[in-house]
Amino acid sequence: MADSCVFCAIVEGRIPSHKVYEDEKTLAFLDIHPSAPGHTLVIPKAHVARVEDLLEEDARYLFAALHRIVWRIQEAVGAPASTISINNGRESGQEVPHVHIHVIPRGKGDRGGII
Repeated sequence: MADSCVFCAIVEGRIPSHKVYEDEKTLAFLDIHPSAPGHTLVIPKAHVARVEDLLEEDARYLFAALHRIVWRIQEAVGAPASTISINNGRESGQEVPHVHIHVIPRGKGDRGGII
């Protein structure tokens, strides 16, 4: 894990988080600057900056975790839908160089728009 990576520090417990889901290879927690109530980040525990650099097994775990929790997040905040996104690389808007999936619960009229 990268010493200076905020997400690695969360995985290691050095920075507190509100965990939503955890398994041996992934962690999901609430975003500290949410775009909507329930905005969750799903990350691999391994420090990898870009999607294409993920080991295939880690990618399977990451998307399996997303699949397991997305409906639960929506249900928890009463949202009928969600925006699911990945910024892959600094130029795409990725602020933390550690792969992460945003799950942003959405409702009609929330003015979130499309990606």
